Amino acid sequence: MESGNDRLAGKVAIITGAGAGIGRSMAVLFAAHGATVVCADRSGRQDDVAAEIGGAAVAVHCDVSRASDVRALVETAETRFGRLDVLCNNAGFGGPRKRITEQDESTFDDVVAVNLKGVFLGMKYGIAAMLRTGGGSVVNTASSAGLVGWKKHSVYAAAKGGVVQMTKSAALDYAEDGVRVNAICPGMTWTDLAGASAEHPSPPPDAKMPMQPMNRWGLASELAAAALFLASDESSFVTGAALPVDGGYVAR
Repeated sequence: MESGNDRLAGKVAIITGAGAGIGRSMAVLFAAHGATVVCADRSGRQDDVAAEIGGAAVAVHCDVSRASDVRALVETAETRFGRLDVLCNNAGFGGPRKRITEQDESTFDDVVAVNLKGVFLGMKYGIAAMLRTGGGSVVNTASSAGLVGWKKHSVYAAAKGGVVQMTKSAALDYAEDGVRVNAICPGMTWTDLAGASAEHPSPPPDAKMPMQPMNRWGLASELAAAALFLASDESSFVTGAALPVDGGYVAR
């Protein structure tokens, strides 16, 4: 088991949605702990994140809802670095906050395509790569909305609930093959989706979240730390877990 700043030493990791927010924090943290990181995103910002990390990272344009993109992403990791040890299926978005009767079919298709199908495609091609080299760790980004209801987020909650159950079932599929599959379930997290920006990288001191027992926003760095634990050998006996990182929201 590695310790200190070498918890992912020698490992190759793919992180989707790496252009900002939780994905960017994962990429930077994983690289700091010794991983070679493939930063994947469709926004173009993955290039900036890879440049920030330096020689331990490479950027790949990837739309996780497209099988050809995901297959090429995994092939990049294998071709460039010879293996894939860690896969963080993190790309996702919330969609509009509306009651279910007000949601458009196109919104449903888009939210499910990225948040659920994207995780399916990532595991389909990523786990196959891991099996070729003896195993690995998958960390899916679900949501506390996948564990309990969120008002006006029925479509997003359904997609993230699917991620939770897909995580648990895939964990059982590969429990004897050296591949662990877990999920983190963020609560309200301060990212660009919630109002964070280069000018406001942290929530204001008075930005309280009374719906969360800890009464504050979660930070992308806190989600990345949870993902690091699940990606590393420190969690070697953990699979099929859906870990709430939500300030106590689910436990209320």
